Amino acid sequence: MTFIGEIAALFTSFCWSLSAVGFTIAGQKFSSRVTNIVRVTLAFLALLLINLVLYGQPIPFNAGATRWGWLMFSGIVGLALGDAFLFRTYQLVGPRIGLLLLSLAPVFGAAIAWLFFDEMLTTLQIAGMVVTLAGIGWVVLTRPALQAGEQQTKLSAQGVLYGAIAALGQGSGLVLSKQGMSGDFPPFAGTIIRMTAAIIFLWAMTFFQKQFTSTLTDVRTHPAALGWVAFGAFFGPVIGVSASLLAIQHAQIGVASTLMALPPVFMLPISYFVFKERFGWQAVAGTFLAISGVALLFLK
Repeated sequence: MTFIGEIAALFTSFCWSLSAVGFTIAGQKFSSRVTNIVRVTLAFLALLLINLVLYGQPIPFNAGATRWGWLMFSGIVGLALGDAFLFRTYQLVGPRIGLLLLSLAPVFGAAIAWLFFDEMLTTLQIAGMVVTLAGIGWVVLTRPALQAGEQQTKLSAQGVLYGAIAALGQGSGLVLSKQGMSGDFPPFAGTIIRMTAAIIFLWAMTFFQKQFTSTLTDVRTHPAALGWVAFGAFFGPVIGVSASLLAIQHAQIGVASTLMALPPVFMLPISYFVFKERFGWQAVAGTFLAISGVALLFLK
């Protein structure tokens, strides 16, 4: 199918927008650390069942050592470390600036793919990336009116640094994943390998930091929040990440990662109807600019 990679990348953005709703609500009860480890654990369990039903085995142990190496490494870099820094960024500078910093991921991904794997972009594709990211930046920088008693999030050097590291983790994670997804390897199978690395790494860190008991206590104390994490995990690490692997199989890293950076645009109607936020003409203009960039990326 023509544009299957680009369409999968757009679907990834939509799924990640829905997952952000679940994680935002769950974040009112859980810390970023607990949210991260619980979402990966729930996603891992769901992927075990999906792979068993679709392929007859919960984990593709016969995928080959090389493929396992690439995907395991990408799982640690992108899902474990990258997302851990991203959630911490949200706490330090808020989701608005955090999403803006995360939009650097396509730049990092395209640069790494070019330097190490000779993946070149056309002039039209570069123009499409620039226009799309400019539109995303415009949307993110549009500040909704503060509610009564709400304080403006302050910018911090640590938050900016963590956001840049999160973007680097996501961009490099996609590049590593593309090497592991060579051929027609099933996306759900690739995702379970990445999730295996992430869950081992995160739970090992939890044990090392002696936070295992407190994590379980938080989960038992807030069952409603656990439900929202499950909602976010389904649309994020399960469906969204699998769609992202399909995208990078059929599209260039720079193009795919740019289209995956569109959650701020998809979040506008969600924020309007779910969180009752109101936005001015700048957000609408930024949305149309981002859509114009997407159109350029679909031109051949």
